[in-house]
Amino acid sequence: MTLSEYVESIRDKSIAVIGIGVSNQPLIELLLRGGCRVTACDQRTREQMGELADRLEAMGAKLRLGGDYLEGLDQELIFRTPGLMPFEPHLEAARERGSRITSEMEVFLSLCPCRVIAVTGSDGKTTTSTILSELLKAAGYRVHLGGNIGNPLLCETPDIRPDDIAVLELSSFQLHSMVCAPDIAVVTNVTPNHLDKHRDYQDYIDAKRAILERQRPDARLVLNLDDEHSAYFERFSQANKAWFTDRGTIAEGSMLRGGVLCRVHGGELREVLHKDEIRLPGEHNVLNYLAAFAAVEGLVGDEICAEVARSFAGVEHRLELVRELGGVQFINDSIGSSPTRTIAGLHAMRAKPIVIAGGYDKHIPFDTLGDELCLYAKELFLTGDTAEKIRAAVLGSEHFEKSGLGVHMEPDLRQCILDAAAAAKAGDIVLFSPACASFDHFRNFAERGRFFKQVVAELAEQKENGSEA
Repeated sequence: MTLSEYVESIRDKSIAVIGIGVSNQPLIELLLRGGCRVTACDQRTREQMGELADRLEAMGAKLRLGGDYLEGLDQELIFRTPGLMPFEPHLEAARERGSRITSEMEVFLSLCPCRVIAVTGSDGKTTTSTILSELLKAAGYRVHLGGNIGNPLLCETPDIRPDDIAVLELSSFQLHSMVCAPDIAVVTNVTPNHLDKHRDYQDYIDAKRAILERQRPDARLVLNLDDEHSAYFERFSQANKAWFTDRGTIAEGSMLRGGVLCRVHGGELREVLHKDEIRLPGEHNVLNYLAAFAAVEGLVGDEICAEVARSFAGVEHRLELVRELGGVQFINDSIGSSPTRTIAGLHAMRAKPIVIAGGYDKHIPFDTLGDELCLYAKELFLTGDTAEKIRAAVLGSEHFEKSGLGVHMEPDLRQCILDAAAAAKAGDIVLFSPACASFDHFRNFAERGRFFKQVVAELAEQKENGSEA
């Protein structure tokens, strides 16, 4: 079915689209242009929506805005925003009344005319998805990169050719209760995350499972040999299995042997490149490349894999060197929205960094992060809703007394950044890696990262002008 045929098939239905954001705004306009009856729902007020509300109404949308935006959902077809879980009471009530719940991404997957590589996991899914896109483009494929990475693809479906490849980053929010069957699925790892949204940890794990349980027998599933949840996922998959590991030995996939990234297929082991040749810093990026190499076996040759690994400089907000000023490196790792991401960033540094952390509370534990900060951080500046929780984890660590780690609390993020910069001396690293989501003050990690970069730029300007920050 084509996109136009799909829109035609739902034209006579009453439709609600929940969330007028990055992925759903193009969807709403597509449906309105196709003559559909659309109610657009958003928790923002009309004043907060501004000109967009006027424009959507002029196109024919009925708006339901503000605190009661979920009241009275009774449309035949409801597109949910990823952040609104399917078990939300208003959605459950609508489903019981006969509404069908879907999403922009689920519809795209049902209509996509080309092969799909889908990536999920608690850590590394954005970088792995981007690496996959770079590998495939270098091999000559026309690639469509989207999903949770921020680029909605449904409206682009008419321009996608059968011999293209779509690379999708899929979050647990998108996958929960979604029907999908990618040609290649990758699960990077699973650690506690987003427990403020999911019913419990098992619900989070099972949301990830949706990426693989409907794959065909001729599909490919790439799992992390060293992740404790991979055996669970394997039980629900009929796809061909490939593995990646930096510790063990596998019969199919990719592994690290003697510091060399190797690919294994059909009983043959092939060396690709030494891990020290990878341009992206950090051992976690070795794993990201191993996952990507395993996924594109048969699509991308070893030489191209090596060339991309040597040249690809990375993704914004992921261990991004913002500036070196007065001998101090300022690194933006705003993607560090969980303890495991921040721990990976700590381990990627060439020296103990001055760390800025804290943010929105996702109700996940910080005990391990507390230990790692004591072992690998020089100074710690805390801000946001979780500042006190992280501080307690640090002070409660068995390593705290010997660490000499200074812990500083500052509720204002701008001032927190300035304080960390003032504490830095030539040769130091200031690492902004919050270990938490951004929703206490920002819409997303990218907006938070841009704020950090802006403050650092202003600091640079002030210092270059000879004044104090």
